[in-house]
Amino acid sequence: MLRRLSYDLQAFRGDLFGGVTSAVVGLPVALGFGVASGLGPLAGLYGAIAAGFFAAVFGGTRSQITGPTGPMSVAVAVIVTSHADDLAEAFTVVIMAGLIQILLGVMRIGRFVAFTPYSVISGFMSGIGVIIIIVQTLPFLGADVATGGPMATVREWPEVFGNVNFSALVIAAVTLVVGVAWPSRLGRYLPPALAALIVGTMLGVLWLTNTPVIGEVPTGFPEIQMPDFSASVLVGAVQPALTIALLGAIDSLLTSLIADSMTRTSHNANRELVGQGIGTVATGLIQGLPGAGATLGTVVNIRAGGRTPVSGVVRAGILLALVLGLGRYVESIPHAVLAGILVKVGWDIIDWRFLTRVLRVQREHLLVMLITLGLTVFLDLVTAVVIGLIAAGMASARQFERLELDSVVSVPLLDQSFFAGSQDTEEVDDFSARVGLVALRGSFSVASSNKLINTISGDMGDHEVVILDFSDTVYMDDSAALVVEQLIDTAMDANTECIVMGLKGSPAITLRALNALRHVPEDHFVDTVGEARDRANRILKG
Repeated sequence: MLRRLSYDLQAFRGDLFGGVTSAVVGLPVALGFGVASGLGPLAGLYGAIAAGFFAAVFGGTRSQITGPTGPMSVAVAVIVTSHADDLAEAFTVVIMAGLIQILLGVMRIGRFVAFTPYSVISGFMSGIGVIIIIVQTLPFLGADVATGGPMATVREWPEVFGNVNFSALVIAAVTLVVGVAWPSRLGRYLPPALAALIVGTMLGVLWLTNTPVIGEVPTGFPEIQMPDFSASVLVGAVQPALTIALLGAIDSLLTSLIADSMTRTSHNANRELVGQGIGTVATGLIQGLPGAGATLGTVVNIRAGGRTPVSGVVRAGILLALVLGLGRYVESIPHAVLAGILVKVGWDIIDWRFLTRVLRVQREHLLVMLITLGLTVFLDLVTAVVIGLIAAGMASARQFERLELDSVVSVPLLDQSFFAGSQDTEEVDDFSARVGLVALRGSFSVASSNKLINTISGDMGDHEVVILDFSDTVYMDDSAALVVEQLIDTAMDANTECIVMGLKGSPAITLRALNALRHVPEDHFVDTVGEARDRANRILKG
C-alpha cells in the first residue's frame, strides 16, 4: 500500500511538473499562433485551454499535450481570409471540423492515419514550416502580417524591404538568437521559448519602443457563441471544415506515435480523435484557435515527467489562471518577438532529418516529398495531402507491380513429365508442350493487372490446355480478378481449354463474386495436380 502511494505521489509530481513546464513553453507559442492565424493572441490562449483540457480528459494518448500548432494556424488563417465572411462563420467551420473528427473516431478511422507514407508527412510538415517562416518575415521586419498566405507575403517583400523597421528587426533577431542559443542546462529551469519572450519583450519595453505591439487584450472567461448552422453557411463550410478536421487528425495522431515511442506505450487512435473533436468543438464555441497534438509541448511534457492526462489538465488550468489576469501584461509584447519565436518553431517543424538524406532517398519517395512540399506552400494544404497520397500510391504501385509479377509462373509443361504416371505417355509427343501452366503466387492487385494481361495473354493461345494454378494465391483484388476473366476469354478465343486448380479462400470469394469464372465448366475445377493431370489428359484425347 505504501509502495502504491509512493508511486502515485511520484506520478503526480511528474504530471504536475510536466503540466507547468508545457504551460510555460506553450504560452508564447499560443500567443504567436493566435496572431498568425488572424484571430488574435487571446484566441490562441483560449484554444490552448479548451483543446488542451478536453483532449486530455477524453483523448486516447495519456501523455499528449494539445494546443495550437503550425498546420492548424495556417489552415485557420486561410479560412478566415478566404472561406468566411465574418468570425461567426469561421468558428462555425471550426465546430463542424470538431464534429467531423468525432465522427471519424466513432467510425474507427483513426488507425488508418498510421498508413500515411512518411514521404507525404515529411513534405507536408516541411511545407508548413516554410509557410510559417515566410509569413513571419513581415512582422520580423516591423510590418503587419499579410492576408492571403505565403504568396501574398512574397508580393509584399519589395515594399517592406524598402521600409524596414530596424527596431523590430533587432528585437526579432535577438529573440530568435536567444531561442536558438539558449543553453540546454538552463532550459530545464527556463524553457528557450519563454526566455526568448522575456528578453525580446524587455528590449521592446525598455529600449526599442518604436515597434508594433499586441495592444489591448480582453481578459476573463470567454463568452459562448452558438454557431450559425444556416443552410447557406453549412454549404460553404463543408470543405474548410474537412480541411481542419483532417489536418488536426493527422497532426494529433502523428504526435501520438511520437509519444508512444518515447513512453513505450500504445495510444488509442479512435479515442484520440473523439477527444480532439470534443476539444475542437469546445474551442469553436469560445472563439478560440483550434489545436491538435502539439509535438513540442508533448515532448517537453514527457521529458519533464508527465505520463498521464493529469499533466494536460494541469497545463490547461495554469493557462486559464494566466488568462484571467494576464491581459495587461501581454499588451506590450512586440509582434516582432512573436515573429522571432515562430520563425524558430517553423524551422524546427521542417523535416531536416529527411532533407539531409535526399541524396540517399529513393527517387520515387523524394519526388513525392517535393510534390507535397511544393503544393503545401504554393497551393493549399488539402490538395497537397491528397495529391501527395496519390503520388505515393503510384510510387508504391510500381514497387508492387515488380513484386507481384515476380510471383507469376507462366511456363509450358513438357507432356512426358507432366503426365508421368499416365498409362498412355507413349502416345504423347515429348516436345509438343500442349499444356501450359500459369501459377499465381502471393498477392495480386491493380498494381500488376495491366502488365499481367500483357505478359501472360500472349502465351495462352500456344497451348491446347492451360492450367490456372491458384494454390498459392493469397489475395486478389477486383482488378486482378477481372484480369483473370480476360485471360480466360483470351484462351477461349484461341480455342484453349482452361482448368482452374487449387482455388480457395479470399481469391475464390473475389472471383466468384464478380462471376469472373463463368465460362469455365464446373468439371474443370480441380484441387490437386493429379486431378489437373487427369482432366488435361481427357481434354487432349478429345
